[in-house]
Amino acid sequence: MKKFSRRDFIKSSLLGLVGITGVQAISNATKNPLVQPNYSGKSISDPQSSHGGFGVVGEVDHKKNGFHPKDVLTEFDYGTTSKLKNGRTLREYEFIATDKEIEIAPGVFFPGWVYGSPTSPESQRAGQVIGRIPGPTIRCVEGDHIRIKFVNAGSHPHTIHFHGIHSAAMDGVPGIGAGTIMPGDNTTYEFDAFPMGCHLYHCHSVPLKRHIHKGLYGGFIVDPDPERYTGEEREIAKTRNHNYPENKKYHEMLMLMNGFDTNFDGDNEVYAVNTIAFAYMNDPIKINPDQIQRIFLINVTEFDPINSLHVHANFFDYYDHGTTLKPTLKTIDTVMQCQAQRGIVEISFKGFEPGRYMFHAHQSEFAELGWMGFFEVEV
Repeated sequence: MKKFSRRDFIKSSLLGLVGITGVQAISNATKNPLVQPNYSGKSISDPQSSHGGFGVVGEVDHKKNGFHPKDVLTEFDYGTTSKLKNGRTLREYEFIATDKEIEIAPGVFFPGWVYGSPTSPESQRAGQVIGRIPGPTIRCVEGDHIRIKFVNAGSHPHTIHFHGIHSAAMDGVPGIGAGTIMPGDNTTYEFDAFPMGCHLYHCHSVPLKRHIHKGLYGGFIVDPDPERYTGEEREIAKTRNHNYPENKKYHEMLMLMNGFDTNFDGDNEVYAVNTIAFAYMNDPIKINPDQIQRIFLINVTEFDPINSLHVHANFFDYYDHGTTLKPTLKTIDTVMQCQAQRGIVEISFKGFEPGRYMFHAHQSEFAELGWMGFFEVEV
């Protein structure tokens, strides 16, 4: 079968539909969910005309996937907490790696490798471990002791590598410490959560690009501990810590930028935030203008050196890696990230008129292939 590059994909309106066993078929243009306009007989300036031709035809079965992109956006996994003898908070997790097919756009299925956790909100609701792409967003506090039991229930060797400060033995790298965990085996990762910031975790087995691209990654948020700071910094730290009432002034969201090579030719055919193409265009993110919007932005896009976020009709402050309490960039409307780079975006819509404000990658090709959405300001 001829392999189509993403540019061929756009030009010819052909899409490789991928099932759990690999490439199954190439659809014709009338069935292509990513590039077919859906105007519904209305003017393209009409807000109900499928956003001027951008978007998808049909809907993803979120229930079958086991997760909804809006849940990925706002839900965090705090683990099971207790106190150690020295008074430090212990957060315990269990991660299970499995093979799972994910519908990433209507009718487009990707054979993923996924992480799931019994303490994640979607698993708690379902009464069983739900694997997803991205994996559960771990959230803790600076200085917490983290203990994660990792079970490999998948068909390939896997690990978990956490971005942060820890011993070499806990690095999740093949040949060091526990090393690679074979199917059916398990291990435990244990370390203190440092530094504060917006971090991530991912599999580090080889070939690395395949294990990451297939879906073994997720957010790792370390809130600052206000007791470690003084003065103005202490007050700012309270707004970033989920245990403090000052944090409620912010609406916090995870946006993990990713892409999917559906025909395994080394180019992505689908781009998204939190996996589902155009998810927040079809179902816009509701904004209360009285809250500051805080976005934990992470780029885990494989096969492309750079991804980006651009917000229409507004500007934001940016904290590179989230490791500072004051912005590293101020009053910008576009930020670029290389793979595994991340940061915190803070943006306000206070005083803005109601309506939909677009956000997307400022690589036009990425936006056209799924990485586009709306904030909807409500009054």
